[in-house]
Parts: sequence; C-alpha cells; structure tokens
Amino acid sequence: MPEALLSAIASPREVAAIDIGSNSVRLVLYRLEGRAIWTVFNEKVLAGLGRDLGATARLSEEGAAQALTALKRFAAVIDGVQPALTFVAATAAVREAEDGQAFCERVAAETGLHIRVLSGEQEARYAALGVLAGIPDADGVSGDLGGASLELTRIRDGVVGDGITLPLGPFALSDPKGFDAGRLREVIAKRLKSVGDYKADTFYAVGGAWRTLAQVHMNHVRYPLHIVHQYVLDADAARDIARLVARSSRASLEAWPGVSKKRAETLPYAALVLEGLIERLGLKRIVLSAWGVREGLLYEALDAETVTTDPLLAGCTALGARQGISATLPGALFGWIQPILEALPVAFDRDRDRRLADAACRLADLGARLHPDHRVELAFDQVLRAPIPAQTHAERAWLACAVNARYGGPGATPEPGTITRLLTEEQRQSARALGLAIRLACDMSGRSPQLLVNARARIADGALVLTAAEGYAPVLLGEQTRRRGKALAEALGLRLDIASDGER
Repeated sequence: MPEALLSAIASPREVAAIDIGSNSVRLVLYRLEGRAIWTVFNEKVLAGLGRDLGATARLSEEGAAQALTALKRFAAVIDGVQPALTFVAATAAVREAEDGQAFCERVAAETGLHIRVLSGEQEARYAALGVLAGIPDADGVSGDLGGASLELTRIRDGVVGDGITLPLGPFALSDPKGFDAGRLREVIAKRLKSVGDYKADTFYAVGGAWRTLAQVHMNHVRYPLHIVHQYVLDADAARDIARLVARSSRASLEAWPGVSKKRAETLPYAALVLEGLIERLGLKRIVLSAWGVREGLLYEALDAETVTTDPLLAGCTALGARQGISATLPGALFGWIQPILEALPVAFDRDRDRRLADAACRLADLGARLHPDHRVELAFDQVLRAPIPAQTHAERAWLACAVNARYGGPGATPEPGTITRLLTEEQRQSARALGLAIRLACDMSGRSPQLLVNARARIADGALVLTAAEGYAPVLLGEQTRRRGKALAEALGLRLDIASDGER
C-alpha cells in the first residue's frame, strides 16, 4: 500500500461546505483521508430562497428568514468542529436577486460566514468537477438542476469543458396560473433551443430534485439497492418515470415514499426538464451523481497528487485499514493472486477487473474486528453499501460477492435477490473465485505477508498448482490449504495439485 495513502489515513482532516441554493440551504461536513471523502454530517433546510424571484426579482422573505436561521446553526456547528477548510457558496437565487448582496452582508454580520456568490459559469464548472470527483471516467454532459437554474457542462477525458446556465429551475418555470404540463413542455423546449452543442449519449444528473426522481423510479421498479450515486436509467425508463410524475397530482406525489411535501411541489417541473433534455440532447442514459457543487469546490482544493488517486481504491484502502490489522497485507495479496487473476473469467473488462481485484484485496481484512458469527453478512453489507464512489452498482455487488467468499460465505450470498438483479452468473462466478483466492492466501499464511511470499500459486495443464519455497511446505501446504485450494480449483473448473518438496 503506498505510503502516501497510509499517511492520509493516519492524518485525516475535516472540511465543511455550505451550499446556499435557490431551494435548499445545506451544510455538509466531510472527513478527508487523502482521496477518500466521507460525509460525516449532512443537514439541509428547504428554505425556498428563490421561490418569489420570478415575480419580485427579490429573495423570498420567508425563505431568507429560514435560511438565516439555518446559517446561524451551521455557523455554530462549524465553530464547534473547527474544520481545516470551510466553503460557503451561493448560487442562482442570491446571484440574481436584487437584494442578494444585502442578504450576503446580513449573513456575514449575524453569523460571521462570508458567502462566495458563484457566477452561472462557475456553478456549472463546480457541478461538473463534483461529478468527476465521484465518477472519474465520466464522459458526456453534466446537468445541475437547482431551484432557479439548470447548469449544463460538457465533460470529456477527465476535463471539464465550457458550461451554460439556463432559467429552467422549478421556480423559474412556475406560473401563477398553475402547473400545465403541455404549456411547460413548450417553454422548456424554447429555452433548450440553444443547447445543441451539448448533445451526448450520457447525462450526469446533479441536484436534489433529480435524486428524488431516481428514488421514485427505484421504488417503482422495486430496485434492491437504494443508493442514488451512479444509479443508471436508460432514456426510455427516464422518460417514462418523468411522464408519470408530471401527470400525478401533488397530493399523490406527497404520498409516495421519499417525497416530501416541499419536494412534491417542484418534482413535476424537474421531470419535465429531464424529459426535454432527453429529446433535445439525444440522450441514451441518465447517470445520477450524488456529488455536485460542494464536492467540486472540495475537489478543486485537493493537491495534484491526491487528485490523480483513484477514489475507489482510496476508499477501499481507508475502509479496510480502519477495520483491518495489517497495512501491508493488501499489497501482498494483490501480488500473490496475479496468476489466478489472469485465469478468472472476465467480469467487466480486463483492466477494470484488475482494478476491482485490487480494491477487493484492500478490503480483505475488513472482517478482522467483526464478530465471527456475523462476519460474513456484516462484511458483505458494508462493501455493498459503503459510501465509496467511482463504482457502478454492478461493481459494488461484485466486490460484495468477493468479500462474501473471502470470509467463507455460501455462493448464494446474504442477499441472493440483489445479486441476481445486479450481476450475471458469469460475473458472480468471477467474484466468488477471486474471493476464494484471497481466502486461500489469507488462511494459508495466517494473513502474514512474510509467510505468503514463500508460497506460490499458478495455473498449468488444467490444474491450480500450489507450491512452497524449500523448507516451507510443512508450514504452508497443510490440510487447511488443501481445503481452501480445492474450493478455489473447483470454482475455476480445475483440479488441485499441491507440491510437497519445494517449488516445482
């Protein structure tokens, strides 16, 4: 394991971010362990600052009062936590309101918080940076929908392109005459005429309204994994759920799981905007990003070396190190399983499979501090639902299956329905074989890298061949190794061959 990662885990720091949006005001406290970013506190108030912007050009009086009360509380929390860095940013409502500057001055006077008002271009850029922070291989267009505006930004090859801001937030679309889906579709189409340059296959959706829309879809299709980040809808599914929401009454929306009364007010507008974007941009899939402007601000503040670190590996390193015992075990395991890794059936693609195998090795000690009677299910659940970004839902399931096998869990896993929904049989078999390889290495060596280096596994002539350095066969190639090796060999469709007198 790289020393820089170990140092980052040993010396974490706290960061606070306050996002003053057109609809919500939110404080998030993060704990940074290098590139591993953990949300440790998250509180929001749906103040609706921009609710009256279209009619009065000013902030909502009620919303401003609620926002100020929330910001006083947030300032007190920050004062108590004393984070290393604090970001306070405001977006469209404060930017566009004629009394926006006066609001900022009042907040500074009463809370000590100094607000940075982002331009539309800056808001678009930070939203896209947030997407990249959580999905490093993002390629397409990000769209951050707030209460008053929509920010579109092109992302390609890890680089954020130009952005545009459009008056397509729910408050910018509201009409005193009430919600009229037909009329609003025409308004949205007209306001999207200028976005032809942002056509893409993949759209990265940022913002609370679209997260809620995704949760509605999850409930609608009985999706087993309630994690919004990197939840994917194809264009047809997204269009269907958007139309369902748009034609539902506010009362019925309020009755749906996970939809608050305030969110029910704005959700139909968000649904129509998404429908319009699918048509105008020719989108094929929608990928939800739980990371946006706040994470973009944080991402920009990271040093160059940390930015280049894979957040999946960083997160698995931090989680595994916190629960595990040996800091050098993951690297030793990854080196030892290389010959086996080459023989595994392809789960995603070879390069991605290697990255996931590396992540699994970093999680190999995850159960060390868990009760042995519950180790399998607890480790499985932690991996499946850990707040670690940069992994698809299928990859989460794959890693969970690998960890399940590493701790001797049955092939069915603790959640067979979830795994069957997310993985093919070939992917499940690949994950299980990898977990059995890690289990073999850990149990054969007693989790000691010093002992493991004296054993070797290879695939030859239809057999899994296990050998030991001279003098180590009695220590390493005993009955337990035979049992673990047999399980792995059977998973790979091989016979087991154990050498007894030195390496053959």
